[in-house]
Amino acid sequence: MTKAISPRPRKVRVLATLGPASSSPEMIATLFEAGADAFRINMSHGDQASKIAVIQAIRAMEQDFGRPTTILADLQGPKLRVGKFAAGKVELKTGTTFLLDRDPTPGDATRVELPHREIFEGIETGARLLLDDGKLVLRVTAHGPTQIETLVVVGGMLSNNKGLNVPDVVLPMAALTTKDISDLAFAVDQGVDWIALSFVQRPEDLWEARKLIGGKAALLAKIEKPAAIDRLVEIVEACDGVMVARGDLGVEMPPQAVPPLQKRIVEVSRRLGRPVVVATQMLESMITSPSPTRAEVSDVATAIYDGADAIMLSAESAAGDWPVESVAMMNAIGVSVEGDPEHGDRMHFTVTKPDPTTADALAEAAKNIAATVSAVAIICFTTSGSTARRIARERPGVPLLVLTPSLETARRLGLLWGTHAVHTRDVESFEDMVGKSKRMALRHNMAKAGDRVIVMAGVPFRTPGSTNVLHVVRIVGDELEGRK
Repeated sequence: MTKAISPRPRKVRVLATLGPASSSPEMIATLFEAGADAFRINMSHGDQASKIAVIQAIRAMEQDFGRPTTILADLQGPKLRVGKFAAGKVELKTGTTFLLDRDPTPGDATRVELPHREIFEGIETGARLLLDDGKLVLRVTAHGPTQIETLVVVGGMLSNNKGLNVPDVVLPMAALTTKDISDLAFAVDQGVDWIALSFVQRPEDLWEARKLIGGKAALLAKIEKPAAIDRLVEIVEACDGVMVARGDLGVEMPPQAVPPLQKRIVEVSRRLGRPVVVATQMLESMITSPSPTRAEVSDVATAIYDGADAIMLSAESAAGDWPVESVAMMNAIGVSVEGDPEHGDRMHFTVTKPDPTTADALAEAAKNIAATVSAVAIICFTTSGSTARRIARERPGVPLLVLTPSLETARRLGLLWGTHAVHTRDVESFEDMVGKSKRMALRHNMAKAGDRVIVMAGVPFRTPGSTNVLHVVRIVGDELEGRK
């Protein structure tokens, strides 16, 4: 017997990262009930074997609640680090010269190993090197095949294996490491719904991942490198979804540059019809506090007003002291912001012009007709999820009930704005479509007697890409009588 759960009272989705604080079956179910629509598994931490139980717990919970649930596997990507120091750490003084080289000998205050051939191949004079999450800044003054000479612009303490960022050049480095390729194969084999790719610099970086996934999951590009901004439209076009990875983006760019970039990435993603997730430090203080700061609440609200499809929790839900409260707060902020009468107008500052296709024209018409006749929901039948994405792109003022015979499609739609996906059998005729729409609207508490709903589908049925029907239906209220 599955537990009954109504559609969320908000359209923005909540993506919660699972980790030490939230990996038990009981906690995963609690997070779902608190408002998590999708779960992120960070492949940077732990081994593959530990992820199997987590994935199985999500799928078991999915059965309990009778609602398709989204799993996103986030690949680590290349990690650039300096080598070791003879004393474990050194102080780099501002204004001095510091060398990075290929010599594995432990370093000192004048030099250290840099074990990444690609940096030597791609570096340019004048480029910045950021160490330890940007705490130290070096500027390249000369370079060769085995040595990079730098000026210490911002000094400080530097210890073994600290991270390094190269924001000013496109490195000749693949986005997929050997570990990532193994993790990707594992995630696909485990049936995850989305694969998130780190270190994306150009659209070509997505091609190998796309080939390895083989259509078995959707591909999400994490925008965390300045180089990706230069080719943003091409990257968004080459993927199925986008993440505004503000952590690394904020290291490689000035902090004040991140908010306008966030808005730009969200706008481009919405315009091109790709789900977009805003991530990193959204409720950071809730790692240790049961309540967020007012500034954090405003930050989350801004992403919702901009029309982001999903907002993500990282350490707050994965390793913090208040994972359930963090999810509940995200849910509460979403409900509050979307209850603002000005929310719809602010969100539609982004203009999403329909493509010259029948499906896009009908999606735009569905939004407008729903407003004109005061419909309470839009219902669409889809196999691939394409129709749902087209409708969600228009950000209609009513929720979207998606009926699909594909469980994989239903699960992937968990990152899509305003969508409540139901895995159900396909319809055979126009009459079947109308009847099923009415029954499903009632069963999922999206309509009541006297309400109107908008129905979209394609005829002939069971033909992907054939969306060509828009129908206005009135609910009588007795459609479930005599049915189990």
